[in-house]
Amino acid sequence: MESFVRALTRPRVAGALLVGASALALATAYAAQYWGGLEPCPLCLYQRVPYAVGGALAGGGLAVRAARFLPLLLLLAAAAFFANAGIAFYHVGVENHLWASVVCADAAPAIASIEDLRKALARPPPKPCDAVDWTLFGVSMAGYNVVASAGLAALAFAAAARARWGGE
Repeated sequence: MESFVRALTRPRVAGALLVGASALALATAYAAQYWGGLEPCPLCLYQRVPYAVGGALAGGGLAVRAARFLPLLLLLAAAAFFANAGIAFYHVGVENHLWASVVCADAAPAIASIEDLRKALARPPPKPCDAVDWTLFGVSMAGYNVVASAGLAALAFAAAARARWGGE
């Protein structure tokens, strides 16, 4: 088991896993939206950004030839995934009515003209962040995202530490 974990935390291997996991997470989110008919709320959309950033940073770490930049890029990817775990945790709290969302508050749009009123009436209101459309074993997508993002953050951090101090 130790050799398996050691192999996963090799910086280049971890970088490839982070890129693949980010691509898979984004593909799953877009497939659920466009093929599965699940409408994302604003917090759902925010959770996609760190996957793109973390995947791009990890991909940059794979592309860069200078080994001195690899730990920094992996550390920044770890920060992106850790931030995503926080956003997802916040979203789970909103879904379970533990706290209200500032992001998803139903604020009325500013209407200063007839044109503003037409625009406001033409587009549908955003989906509320506490409306859960899909669960598996009672856990929402945001709940799974907490675990996935925290795991990816740990992997990226371990790989960054190994790249910096492990001699690889």
